[in-house]
Order: sequence, then C-alpha cells, then structure tokens
Amino acid sequence: MPPDTASSAPIPPVWATLRRFLPYLWPADSAALRRRVALAMGLVLLAKAVSLAMPFAYKAAIDRMAPGLEPAVGLAMALVAVYAGARFGSVLFDNLRNAVFEKVGQEAGRRLADDVFVHLHRLSLRFHLDRRTGAVTKIVERGTKSIDTMLYFLLFNIAPTVLELVAVCAIFFVKFGPGLVIATLVMVALYIGFTRTVTEWRNQLRRDMVDMDTNAVAHAVDSLLNFETVKYFGAEQREATRYGTAMRRYAQAAVKSENSLAWLNIGQSLITNLMMAGAMAYTVWGWSKGQFTTGDVVLVNTLLSQLFRPLDLLGMVYRTIRQGLIDMEAMYKLIDTPQEIADVPGAAMLDAHGGAVRFDHVRFGYDPEREILHDVSFTVPAGKTLAIVGPSGAGKSTIARILFRFYDIQSGQVSIDGQDIAGVTQQSLRAAIGIVPQDMVLFNDTVGYNIGYGREGATQEEIEAAAKAASIHDFILSLARGYDTRVGERGLKLSGGEKQRVAIARTLLKDPPVLVLDEATSALDSRTETEIQTVLRDISRKRTTLVVAHRLSTVVDADEIIVLDKGVIVERGRHADLVRSDGLYALMWNRQAAEREQMPSEPGIGDMFEVVTP
Repeated sequence: MPPDTASSAPIPPVWATLRRFLPYLWPADSAALRRRVALAMGLVLLAKAVSLAMPFAYKAAIDRMAPGLEPAVGLAMALVAVYAGARFGSVLFDNLRNAVFEKVGQEAGRRLADDVFVHLHRLSLRFHLDRRTGAVTKIVERGTKSIDTMLYFLLFNIAPTVLELVAVCAIFFVKFGPGLVIATLVMVALYIGFTRTVTEWRNQLRRDMVDMDTNAVAHAVDSLLNFETVKYFGAEQREATRYGTAMRRYAQAAVKSENSLAWLNIGQSLITNLMMAGAMAYTVWGWSKGQFTTGDVVLVNTLLSQLFRPLDLLGMVYRTIRQGLIDMEAMYKLIDTPQEIADVPGAAMLDAHGGAVRFDHVRFGYDPEREILHDVSFTVPAGKTLAIVGPSGAGKSTIARILFRFYDIQSGQVSIDGQDIAGVTQQSLRAAIGIVPQDMVLFNDTVGYNIGYGREGATQEEIEAAAKAASIHDFILSLARGYDTRVGERGLKLSGGEKQRVAIARTLLKDPPVLVLDEATSALDSRTETEIQTVLRDISRKRTTLVVAHRLSTVVDADEIIVLDKGVIVERGRHADLVRSDGLYALMWNRQAAEREQMPSEPGIGDMFEVVTP
C-alpha cells in the first residue's frame, strides 16, 4: 500500500515523472488547446527577442550622450523611448502568454484531478479502510498543485532562460571576446552546481516537513469526523494536545527548511554578484583602453541583470521542481495502486429479473492467514427473506460486503438469478442491490439530495413519493426549509431514526430487486425500532431480502434463518423450529428475552416477544 507521505526513496528523474503528464498538456482530443500551447510558446520567443533588444537600445542612447554629440539629443531621446517600449513589450508578451496558456494549465490540472478521483473510487474497500481520508486528499491536492507549478516553470522559465543564456554568450563572444563567455558559463555552472547540491540537502528537510504536515492534517480530519466520540469521552484536551504535538513537529521541520533556504539564497547571491562585479570591471578596464564605449558598460550590466533575474528564479524553480517531484510521486503512487476488484474482460450486465441469491461453498478471509467464512452455502429464492444471525464476529456483515462484491471470495460462487457476480459488471450488480445499513452516513447536503441520491435524475415528485413510503415526508415538511434542509456533516443534524428513514427512502427510490438490511435497527431505541420495522416489512414485500440482525425479535417473520458461528452455518430454519431445537439460536433468543424482561417495558416491543414466543 502506498505510504501516506512522501517516501525517502530516491527522487525520480524530472522527465520520467513529467512524461506521464504530457498527454494532459497536449491533449489528443482538443486541437484548440494544442493551438493555445503553440501560441503561448510563440509569445515566449517574441518576449525574449524584445528583452534582448532592450540592452542595445539602452547602449545606443548612452553612446549618443558622449561629449560633442549634444546636437543628436533627439536621437538619444528616441532610443530611450525605444528602450522603454521594449520593456513594456516584454511585459506585454509575458502576460499575453500567461493569459493564453492559463486555460491549458487549468484544463490539464482538471483532467488529471478527475482521473485521480475516478481511480480512487475504483479502488477496493480494503484500500479506503486502510487509508486516512485526510491524508489521501492532501496527497492529491499537493500533487495537482505541484504539476501546475512545475509545468509553468519548465515552459516559461527554464526554457527561455536557456535560450537567453545562449543569446547572451553569442553577444559577448562577438563584442567582447571568448573571455567573458567563459566567465559567464563558469558562473552559471557554479550557480547550478551550488543550487543542486544545497537543494539535495534540503530535500530531506522538505520530506520531513511534508510528513509532519500530512500527519497534522490527518489527525485533524480524523478528530473532526469523530466529533461525537470526542465529546462522549470528554477528550477535547486530549485531541488538542495530540494535534498540538503534530503541529509543533511540523513547525520545527518548517523552521529548519526555511533556514536552509536562507543559506541557499545567500550563496546564490554571492556567485551572481561576483560575476557582475568582474564583468563590469573588465568592461570598464576595456573602456579605459579605448576598446569599449561607455554604452558597452551599460550593455554588459543590462544583459547580465536580465540573465540573473531568471537565474535567481532558477534556483527557486529548481527547488520547486525537485520538491514537487516528492508530491507528484506520492500522487502517482495513488494512481498506480492496482484495482483489487475489477470487471473481467467482456463482463456482461447483470439481468436481475427475480433477484434469487445463492452462496455456494463460499470461503473468504480478509487476510489469507485468517479465514472468516468457511464453506458457507445458502439460497434465497426470489421474493423471499433470509435472516442471518449469530454472535459478534461470526461473519454476518461480511456476507453483505461479498454480495456487493467489495471483496472477491477465495473459493466458491455467489450468484444472482444464476449469474456469477464475478462475471458481471460491478455497476450492474450494485444497481440491483439496495441496502439499509446500521450506520447511515449522509452527505452534507439537503434532505432532498440525500434521498434523490438513490437514483440519478429522480424528480421531486418521485423523491417525495419515496419519503412518504418511508414515513418521513411529514417530518421533512415540518422542517423550516423542507426538502432543502441541510443535514449537516454525516447527517448529524438528524436523529438515528430519521437517518434510517432517509436511508429507506433512498433505497425505495432506487427500487432494487435485492434488498440488504444490515443491522438496520440495532442502533435505535425500541419504539423507533418498531416503527422502522413496520416500514422495512412493507418494502421487503416482493423483494429478495437478506436481513443481517443482532436482535432476534426483528427476524421472527423471515422465511428462513441461518445461524452463523465463527464463519460456519451451525443452524438453519424458521424461528419457531430453531427455538424448539434448543441450539445456539434458542440460547440467544432466551438471553435476549431475559434482558428485555429486566428492562422497563416499552409500548410495542414487549408485545412483540409475547407474540413470537412458542
């Protein structure tokens, strides 16, 4: 499994990593975006040509100011105007380039982010249970931002800087001889060598800082998602201390990283200014010998100043690219994570006409060393109800996850209407199954949106019809904003019973032939459970239903009950027969009945026990 943070492994080559991004930069399906890229590069060349012309206009203006040339002041003023126009033109073309390329960069980043998001949803439940959501989203955010930044620098800083360096060296060779060219190349080589050496040292500091930042964010998201649990145990100070420790470590790593940046900037400035001093001193010496004009001193100064400007950025660009590779590598590891559960080639659509479910000698374990289900076999005829009960950890909820194909079984077969679920598309399989889970997590959106999530494109009338069938329509209308009321993070603004009714309405809207009730009422009080059970019985009619239950009183009407113990079916039959058999089911029934007798009676649930006791 990919790590949550940047690894300390060697950083991959720039081109090896960016090559994967080139299809997004030069999309085969968009000629308009490719034209924008070509136009932007043309503007880069035009801006660089104008900027190289500026020093010559400046030099000519200075030369026209020599003693005895006062009558030519008009020409000098015109050259000054040309110089100013060239400066403006350089800025103009640079900004036009940015405007032309902006859509390309944003579209490339959007496509990449879309691909990563889609891939994350294709990954297995195992992957998401093993990863922290906050850490994953942070990796994706850093990776996409790094690509956008590095793309800009590579195209509009490094490439133009190399072009300008070649042009400056050519100018120096023609006007000042090879000595100044050699000095310039030595300076650039020293600058790049120093920058690379120090940046490699800073990369480890950067990795440490990224690790601490990711851990701090992951702690914060994890704590806020478990807000209620924190409150239950009065652990606010504990969580604050935990988060504060993570942030303190991040701050210490950030201080080290920024301090190392200061030393890098000092060294870079020393190299460039020594070069500037030496080149200008050489030009002044040549002027004193009559070899160069006063304007040549200005020419050298201006050309080097223009070269140093991107070179100063080149240090930052190099650091950004090398550091960004860490973030990109982590994101690409997410993209490269294999899809554990994938459709087989040529998978057919599931034809669920009746919804008969069959488990045939199924063996399964989350880990190869620990098998959860041992040779489990059962059949649920179309339109019938099967209840699965047993002690905690027996493997009841695992059966529901296997039916949805969140995991692939080690051996055996699971089929719906005679079709092996491993041979059909996951989309068609899950479209045929509805579920009302124990813990219904809602989107932080409106009640109407959460119900309508059951079927894309559902009308308001269909949403309201589903809510009426789930007996929650009147409650929704009593809210201040009705169906436009937001339910809060994970639906926490609603009670347990209200969330369950929303879940039932969502499933009714989906209208699947197969229904799974996974501990759907175990977290509710007895009165609410009785009300929800009435609704569940209604929606189970004419559907193949699997009920995973802890409270046996909720499954007495099932057509068949199977009792799981340590992943093995130890009993099966109807409720009355199982109670009379005096096995594990009878033991669980009697224990729960005794527990109910010791509790204050509540309307509805006590009567339920009296009716079903044989």
